[in-house]
Amino acid sequence: MRPSGGSRKRASAAASRLQPPASQASPTASARSMSLFTDPLFVSVAIGHLMIDTFNASRPVLLTYLGLGETAIATISTIYIWAGALTQPVFGWLSDRIGPRLLAAGGLLWMAVFYSGAVLIPGSLGLACLVAAALGSSAFHPVGAVQATIQGRERLRGRETTAASFFFTAGQSGHFIGPILTGLILSARGLPGMMMLPAVAIPISLALARQLRSNHPHPQPAAGQGPFRLQAAAGFIVALAIVATCQSWAQANIVNLMPKYVKDLGQTATVYGAFAGLFMGGSALGNVIGGSLGDTYPKRYVVAISLFLAALPVFAMSRIGWSPWLYLLVPLAGSFTGAVHSNMVVLAQRMIPGGMALASGLALGFIFSAGAFGLLFTGRIAEQQGFPTVLLMTTALVLAAAPVALFLREAGHDRA
Repeated sequence: MRPSGGSRKRASAAASRLQPPASQASPTASARSMSLFTDPLFVSVAIGHLMIDTFNASRPVLLTYLGLGETAIATISTIYIWAGALTQPVFGWLSDRIGPRLLAAGGLLWMAVFYSGAVLIPGSLGLACLVAAALGSSAFHPVGAVQATIQGRERLRGRETTAASFFFTAGQSGHFIGPILTGLILSARGLPGMMMLPAVAIPISLALARQLRSNHPHPQPAAGQGPFRLQAAAGFIVALAIVATCQSWAQANIVNLMPKYVKDLGQTATVYGAFAGLFMGGSALGNVIGGSLGDTYPKRYVVAISLFLAALPVFAMSRIGWSPWLYLLVPLAGSFTGAVHSNMVVLAQRMIPGGMALASGLALGFIFSAGAFGLLFTGRIAEQQGFPTVLLMTTALVLAAAPVALFLREAGHDRA
């Protein structure tokens, strides 16, 4: 049964505490997870994230089908990623002030409308619509991350990182199915068939608007606590930025360049196409495991150990060339690097407890843009020196970030 308006308000007030006592947790872990998965608001936000990232992941396949060259695809993709990343703090700041409903439901609806324009309108105007669609993704992500975190505090007895990991796993599932689904639709129905995606997204956005109809504001800081603690934790912020950059850059190197490497090793499209899916599938699994561990142990240890372990499969990949072992090593690399993601976002949210959507937007925008920027650099290295050199550099990135993660100590949360 859905809580009444009064009980939802009381729950939202309770959510302003950053971490409810773990001693309140009496149900089993599976029962707590079921309470989250049967909550209409969380389910709507998670499905919305799945749809948003299905749109995002379809972009490279769509641009290829339109006949664009590699330079044009790279240029439009970079503009698209930065448009969807650098504006996230703005939308997060706005959501902290007007509530989540307009930006969550409206962001998905905006993306559906402008994606339709990209499909139906030929030439440069259609490509401009595609780039504009990225703003819908930008509006949705910080708001969705906050809603998932709040529901974790309420439904999972304070296991907010676990809830955030489920939310991000829904998005990574969209990244997994998006290219596959787009290829199948284009092969069977051509461009008009791509209108299937907006047709599915519009009712999802309307359902999300209904679930957020109360438009509860995001939690505010406790009495006596200022909304920002940035000056008091400059070292924490620098460490978080370094870790986020290295993790995002490492993932971008593998997911974008690994298929081309496997193709150059003489494998078919079926084989090298599978590796992008294997990496994202591993990342989704690692995200859930890392989120659960981050609610049980200090997040800095979870992040540091995950990054250190990620170096092992990445280094092995750089040494063995083509081998069936890649079918194990690639998802392992995805799992260990993916285990970091939800922990970093929740850490950022705690830094600005009175502006959670702003904090989420800053973290996610930085993560997405750092990966895209780093990829411009490593793409040239891959062309000039080969992808194994890129993998060695990726090994160095995660190894360098692992000890830095130990500086992510949280006052009041990190007891170890």
